[in-house]
Amino acid sequence: MKRDIYQQLEKWKRSTRRKPLILNGARQVGKTYSLKHFGKTSYEKVAYLNFEKDEKLSQYFEGTLDPQKLIKIISIHTEIEIEPHNTLLIFDEIQNCPKALNSLKYFCEEANKFHIVSAGSLLGVKTAGEKGFPVGKVNFLHLYPLTFFEFLSALGQEKTRLFLEEYHSYEPIPNPMHEKLIELLKMYFFIGGMPEAVAEYSKTESVNVVREIQLEILNAYEKDFAKHAPANEIMKITTVWKQIHRQLAKENKKFIFAAIRKSARGRDYEESIQWLSDAGLIHKSYLVESPKFPLSAYADNNIFKIFLADVGLLGAQSNLSPHTIIDGDLLFTEFKGALTENYVAQELIATKRKEPYYWASEGVAEIDFLIEEEHEIYPLEVKAGGSQKKKSLLAYNQKYSPSKLIRATTMNLKHDGDIYNYPLYLISRFPLPIV
Repeated sequence: MKRDIYQQLEKWKRSTRRKPLILNGARQVGKTYSLKHFGKTSYEKVAYLNFEKDEKLSQYFEGTLDPQKLIKIISIHTEIEIEPHNTLLIFDEIQNCPKALNSLKYFCEEANKFHIVSAGSLLGVKTAGEKGFPVGKVNFLHLYPLTFFEFLSALGQEKTRLFLEEYHSYEPIPNPMHEKLIELLKMYFFIGGMPEAVAEYSKTESVNVVREIQLEILNAYEKDFAKHAPANEIMKITTVWKQIHRQLAKENKKFIFAAIRKSARGRDYEESIQWLSDAGLIHKSYLVESPKFPLSAYADNNIFKIFLADVGLLGAQSNLSPHTIIDGDLLFTEFKGALTENYVAQELIATKRKEPYYWASEGVAEIDFLIEEEHEIYPLEVKAGGSQKKKSLLAYNQKYSPSKLIRATTMNLKHDGDIYNYPLYLISRFPLPIV
């Protein structure tokens, strides 16, 4: 399965600032597959170590962290001659061997000619506060579920994807293609971007099997809570996790702790939410009362929305029926457009590599997302289905006068004065360059 991360991995390989690489991401987003594929296509040889599958591997790092000695040991173990620049060394499930993680520091300082990549389930959780973490001695990449464009590639729609990537106009996309893309977007809303679910659908086109896979993934995540989370946080993590789709179903999607129970307070669940974030399972979008640069400096850390890392898993968690796929725009408007807003958050995070923020004004108006781009802050209002309402955009415009007002709907591309309508399937292309 083609993933966009390969381009970033190739860039890492060629970089003059290359250091040992840590690939972050939630469980089952394809980290191991991506690293193995990268090694197979970009190197002469691959030496692969899995510290979860083979617990004895950790013993190699007990006696020494000297890179030259470790290379000799690993070469003997794997029966692969590890050569600088020609061999990719993969440390998988590295969270199970803290000393292997610590060794990356010495590979960076003393033997950076060797190309080393590492990944692990719940790596962000396991390494949080780790004393031996090689701060400043590693590069990072993050792998997310497949974006909509990656989904197109996986379904054999490469020409359609290329058309969208090369589109440089605010003229409407030809209607037959627009309608086709809306149907494909419906499928993406249901299937999401988890590689196993996408791969299964590309082979069988069975949405029922896709749902089985999604439920298995959700079940595996909950087992991770019990296995890896601090004992005193397990119940809280599970409670927050099961609250997300309910909170997104509200008109005001702000996460309300009192909805968990009347006496609940934010400080009681702060560590639980951070655990889910470190595990790559959720994204937080903070309220910004004043849209100024940088947005992070004006965010209210106590007021936020929580989105799932994958829109397909959100639908599965909500027990969304497959029938919504064929029922008009119902999939976009289901439980107050929660899927639509989660999808946009997911796309912006994966393609822009930035935290999401939103703006609200004393119950008068709310802008779903603020986007920092090209030294400007653009308001983006997400409308479920083809709604043309723009009350919040106009209220924001009256107060801050941005150069563009952005709306994302199921409608085609449209430019009307300062308002630019993006079809939901094209939101990752914002701002669309004009040539």
